[in-house]
Amino acid sequence: MHTLLANLNEAQQEAVQNIDGPLLILAGAGSGKTKTITTRLAYLLDEVGIPPENTLTLTFTNKAAREMQHRALAMIKPTTTPPLLCTFHKFGLLFLKFHMHILGRSPNFVIIDSNDKKGIVKRLVNDFHKECQISPALIGNEISHYKNSILTPDEVRDQAQIEEEKQIASIYARYEAYLHENNLVDFDDLILLSYRIMELDPALATQTSQRYNYIMIDEYQDTNELQLQLLFKLTSAHTNLCVVGDDDQSIYGWRGANIRNILEFDKQFQETKVIKLEHNYRSTKAILEAANTLIAHNRGRYGKTLLSTKGQGSPVETIESNDENEEAATIARRIKALLSKGIAPNEIAVLYRVNALSRALEEGLNRAQVPYKLVGGQRFYDRLEIKDYISYLRALTNLQDDFSIRRIINKPKRGLGKVTLDKIDQAALDANQSLFEYLTKVSNATLESLIKAKNATVVRSFIQTLQMLLDIAQNQSYGLIDRLEEAFELRPFYKMMPEGSDRLRNIDEFKGLFNHHITVQNGNLDSFLNEIALESDQDQIEGESIYIMSVHASKGLEFGHLFVIGMEEGFFPLTGDGADIEEERRLGYVAMTRAKEGLVLSHVNSRFHFGKRELLKKSSFLAEAGLVAGAISIAPSTSLKKGDIVKHKIFGMGRVLAVSKAGKEYKLKINFGGNTRDILSSFVERI
Repeated sequence: MHTLLANLNEAQQEAVQNIDGPLLILAGAGSGKTKTITTRLAYLLDEVGIPPENTLTLTFTNKAAREMQHRALAMIKPTTTPPLLCTFHKFGLLFLKFHMHILGRSPNFVIIDSNDKKGIVKRLVNDFHKECQISPALIGNEISHYKNSILTPDEVRDQAQIEEEKQIASIYARYEAYLHENNLVDFDDLILLSYRIMELDPALATQTSQRYNYIMIDEYQDTNELQLQLLFKLTSAHTNLCVVGDDDQSIYGWRGANIRNILEFDKQFQETKVIKLEHNYRSTKAILEAANTLIAHNRGRYGKTLLSTKGQGSPVETIESNDENEEAATIARRIKALLSKGIAPNEIAVLYRVNALSRALEEGLNRAQVPYKLVGGQRFYDRLEIKDYISYLRALTNLQDDFSIRRIINKPKRGLGKVTLDKIDQAALDANQSLFEYLTKVSNATLESLIKAKNATVVRSFIQTLQMLLDIAQNQSYGLIDRLEEAFELRPFYKMMPEGSDRLRNIDEFKGLFNHHITVQNGNLDSFLNEIALESDQDQIEGESIYIMSVHASKGLEFGHLFVIGMEEGFFPLTGDGADIEEERRLGYVAMTRAKEGLVLSHVNSRFHFGKRELLKKSSFLAEAGLVAGAISIAPSTSLKKGDIVKHKIFGMGRVLAVSKAGKEYKLKINFGGNTRDILSSFVERI
């Protein structure tokens, strides 16, 4: 025990040794939360004697899970059963593989990603709701919002007040039916269906809770309503729940994260012990003073002050430029100066609040010949050729996956037009069969009466080749992609496409990843597809280059020297409809606390934005952080945002259409059953 606790400060030691009952560890930025949570896991196993299989540690990204696994396993004694330490979604995947039958579904499901989801929604709109003017991407986001709020299509339909909401409810219902029929699940389902199963089977929920009787949650401020309800199920047999998080770093309200989960943890779990980690081991005192001064303006927070262990350091700098081009040139020049001093490229990053600001920055870095990596750009697995290969592999694991088969049936081009494919689709639908099932059972005569004879021959050949590859896939995964390429002549097809050589390099990289998973990690085709479906933006962080990214993408990272551009009112913080000034301030706090030694905040006098040049004012955050002269005042805030359902004591329930400041309050534009009214936020409550 002495060895485990030797390198921990007093607060960290207290957190590690407090094992029974609910525990909230408020861990400020750079305060050693990963060290604390992994040491606590090692303490449970090696000092208290908790069996590894009785612990569950959940986080949000694969990168964080891998880091925590590496640290924890280095501290604990070798064990045949390692503790389960993974993301929420990976836990859901593992749970569903064992218990999906409770919902009457096969465990051989396929996980679809956001692009697949958008494609399915787009098809449903085209087939059933041609009059719908809402974009498939927006509909997909709304469906995700509903699932994370644990709302069924019927419940959404019953709550719908305007025609657009009714259309989305209808598409949501068809989307759910489509996933069920094709045995597909989306990311949200990994958690939602796990919760539904425990809701349907309380005995299983209790059994699962008894198995995992020591639970730890990382980044708790990022949890949403669905994850909270899942935790209630997982702690139904005990209260040994330790959550680690920072209310000052809650920056994902726009995607459903509920800051109230951490602020009200001690009310939701009785007799909670609260421990604050306030010693910062990352940033200099100068950086922390600016960050602390900024975040102190927020009202909705527990309250803590980070204390630096690294000395005063250099002052935080602010730089002013005439426009975005001058700003980019200045940033590039300063980065080159840092590189010339021997600073490692991956210790330098540039952050921005608004993605559109990356264009001028990228051009400036290119002109200065500064190599960079854009984090959050097109993911490797989202590239067309890789998506096609994945669809081929998905079809081999689930022949009922109409979505994947539809994507590949004409890749490479086989002369099958949209009309032909639509006829086959409709025939399969009429027969109440999947595409594959229909095409294997339909007679030649029937198929040739439906589509041209030459097209029927092509389709038959495609299905027969797929069946041949299925036999190979079931017996041996290694070399499967090579056989796939030979059978369908894939490489010549992609080589002839624009940027063909780059596409082939991407394909070779994909094959290497697949073969490594099969041979080195002893995986199979099914596990490979599940792993790549769970990849995230931060899994791109590797190699030697400077990084440019949004503030959101930087969460959890740290850099020796950091530049934040776009520090203008309207850009950082964002203002206007839907803006939440407290969340914007938390974003500012997150951005500043990524820096270890050098922090530069940049603003311009004008920017070319939305097709015109605009004169801008420097960000109010610069004054609030005490970095420039200006009045510092605590701004009002509202946790309500566009899309929220609210209740008014006279007008009843309505949906927020817009949020704007009104003096010391916020004004909401609310649709009450077709009647739109402007109401001050203090007169309504969120439903």
